[in-house]
Amino acid sequence: MKKIISTLGAVALTATAAHAGGIERSGQSAAILFEKGNFVEFSFGRISPSVSGVGTVFSGTLGASSGNMAKNYLQIGGGLKYQINDNLDAAIIIDQPFGADVNYPTSGYALTGSTAELNAFSVTGLLKYKTASNISVYGGLRYQTLEATAALTSGYTVNGKKDGGVGYVIGVAYEKPEIALRVALTYNSKIKHEIATAENISSPSTTVVNTPQSVNLEFQSGVAANTLVFGSIRWVEWSKFDITPIVYLGATGGSLVSYAKNTITYNIGVGRKLNDNWAVSASVGYEKASGGFSSNLGPTDGKKSLTLGAVYTRDNMKITGGVSYVKIGNAQTTFNNINAASNFTGNKAVGVGVKIGYSF
Repeated sequence: MKKIISTLGAVALTATAAHAGGIERSGQSAAILFEKGNFVEFSFGRISPSVSGVGTVFSGTLGASSGNMAKNYLQIGGGLKYQINDNLDAAIIIDQPFGADVNYPTSGYALTGSTAELNAFSVTGLLKYKTASNISVYGGLRYQTLEATAALTSGYTVNGKKDGGVGYVIGVAYEKPEIALRVALTYNSKIKHEIATAENISSPSTTVVNTPQSVNLEFQSGVAANTLVFGSIRWVEWSKFDITPIVYLGATGGSLVSYAKNTITYNIGVGRKLNDNWAVSASVGYEKASGGFSSNLGPTDGKKSLTLGAVYTRDNMKITGGVSYVKIGNAQTTFNNINAASNFTGNKAVGVGVKIGYSF
């Protein structure tokens, strides 16, 4: 009973991270460390965003629609957890923590034809030590790669080659298994990348990019027979994230991509066991809009989400499925940091995901 209902604390699949703050994609959870015994899992998500805006008089394209500038994307992850002994566990987690895929369709909009892509991939190794008082401490290292390209209507192009960097993870948790209670606090360090950059026909240069540090608070608890409440709070220091190639800085005096404020994303939900094989859940998410101008390569600000999930368990196999609807917050973009160049409103994203786990 505890096994099937406890899985609902992690039902927020990769799909539920669609259009969180900045270029967030995976949420960097360490939940696999708390699976019983030895466990392996694979997750697959598809996110379909719809993000469009209308130009203002200051963009030179008054009333022109941008069309949907956000492409569909896939999110893949996996992990292996191994119980070394009664007190010590190890895990390897593979995910895509950050990403962006921008393609402004042909129209009368100021950025028509502009494209941008950013991809990140990480492998995290963790160790967890559990004390007799049900307090656990854990930590490890994360290796991450980052690459990015962009081509703007103005004729500006940039190609940033893949670069690897190393960061660390530390955390502490408390569990009370008899009521499926777990509270886990995890810190993810920033990771520095020195990206070899080619801009138009200029000489090669190096662009320093730090992916942001973050803190995750994840919790779950049984509240009645066969019923679980779960949730999370995630803080990310997006105000320190900046991509500013040298030529772009000299031509515009600003950053290609940056964010003015940090974000806090909240999720809370309830799960219910239906029988020995099936459990279902529902959760809601909220991220406050930061205000101010948003990047033309990421014209969103805040979000509200609803996620429905189900878990099917049989023998050692566990299959989790979920679907999320995300209402993306309104945003304004700018070309001069003074006047609004566009208004992006009424946008959304739909995500679906499947996670398959096996205990051995």
